Amino acid sequence: MKDTLKRAEERMGRRIDHLVEEYKSIRAGRANPAILDKIKVDYYGTPTPINQVASVSVPEARTIVIQPWDGSILKTINKAIQASEIGINPQNDGKVIRLNFPPLTEDRRKEIVKDVAKIAEGTKVQIRNVRRDAIDDLKKLKKNGDLTEDDLKDGEEDIQELTDKYIKKADQICKDKQKEIMEL
Repeated sequence: MKDTLKRAEERMGRRIDHLVEEYKSIRAGRANPAILDKIKVDYYGTPTPINQVASVSVPEARTIVIQPWDGSILKTINKAIQASEIGINPQNDGKVIRLNFPPLTEDRRKEIVKDVAKIAEGTKVQIRNVRRDAIDDLKKLKKNGDLTEDDLKDGEEDIQELTDKYIKKADQICKDKQKEIMEL
């Protein structure tokens, strides 16, 4: 039974970690280097993350500066950013690439807040699926005679407490992200 609980907690934890990663790539009107994490550039035939071929800095609240260590890859980085879905047009001065983030309109902020809520809801569904799987595992153990009826009830309660804890965590992360987006 402890193995089932431990596995369920690990799986729920991974769902929360994934939620945090998803939120990092959401543009909230501020320059956040994590928005570049999913963009890969072709570096000598190998798809490579931008932060492994260039220094990425945030000199101002709405600007990201990308300075490649190898000047010959500047155009490749520029093309990769344009081809991505971040919605920012890079400005290339021959030495560095600048990404300027325009302030978000109120309507756009509200749309992003809705998207954030949808992502959180999807995470909560995944957490509930983990709960269902864990309870099914416990029921199999009972059927095989490895658990008593009381142990099954205790296990189900423990899994429900775990589920409530992780759903609360997902809600809090969602609230924090929504608050960040709505700030001016």
